[in-house]
Amino acid sequence: MNLQKPAAPVEGGGGFLRIRLDLAYDGGPFSGWAVQPGLRTVQGVLEEALELLIRRPVRVTVAGRTDAGVHARGQVVHLDLAEAEWFGLNRGAGLDPAVALLRRLRGALSRGLGDLAGAIQVHRVSVAPEGFDARFSALWRRYSYRIADGPALWDPLGRSTTLWHKEPLDTGLLNAGAGLLLGLQDFRSYCKPREGSTTIRDLQRFEFSRGADGVIVTTVQADAFCHNMVRSLVGSALYVGAGREAPEWLHERLLARQRDARSVLAAPHPLVLEEVAYPSGTGLLARAELTRARRA
Repeated sequence: MNLQKPAAPVEGGGGFLRIRLDLAYDGGPFSGWAVQPGLRTVQGVLEEALELLIRRPVRVTVAGRTDAGVHARGQVVHLDLAEAEWFGLNRGAGLDPAVALLRRLRGALSRGLGDLAGAIQVHRVSVAPEGFDARFSALWRRYSYRIADGPALWDPLGRSTTLWHKEPLDTGLLNAGAGLLLGLQDFRSYCKPREGSTTIRDLQRFEFSRGADGVIVTTVQADAFCHNMVRSLVGSALYVGAGREAPEWLHERLLARQRDARSVLAAPHPLVLEEVAYPSGTGLLARAELTRARRA
């Protein structure tokens, strides 16, 4: 049986459907992605909007949890709905349920956010292929991080998404150090470990390039990231780019497998989750099972 064929729901079938949401958000007003009692989070606002529409609590699974202040352009989540709930979204208007949910969810988010309307935008709703898991099926996540190294590059209009760094940075030194960290490694020195979770990750891209506007754009891509990993990588690399440490220092820290007084986190506000990639066809379920096995 091919478990990866796109779902073809039939009204009245009585089963459950996995729904994929593609969304973006400005992380500035939120205390991170994950639900926290008494705090406004992206997940909390999204689930409240879904509960308003579905009329029951709805839990979503996210591709990559983001810290407080971190943004996303390419976040992905999934949720499971009964077929009756899915087909009831159009209220008998003959509208595609995906279109109906997109429209109604945008309205519910706008009402829930109030003065922050627009801080969370759902761009696409679709029935996911069988075997899809927003978290475990992902092949990789890609983040960007913008750095303006010097007052001449400090644009007030971009201050909410760009690090203003006082010292000039050498992209050659940055890339020399970053390149030493690529591959399947134990990133314990660059993570805040969670109990029961591994710190072994496959770092596929870690590179710095200066754009036409002079701002340095950092690209960091891995199969997955442990807590604070991207901000720790960038924060440590800044020592190298400023000439205060040799490029090899980043690798020496990696091999030490411990956090110490030199472990620094870059500011969260320039960090953006840009894209999450998934396999096509029969690769979805196999990828999810492999990732779960590795995490265990």
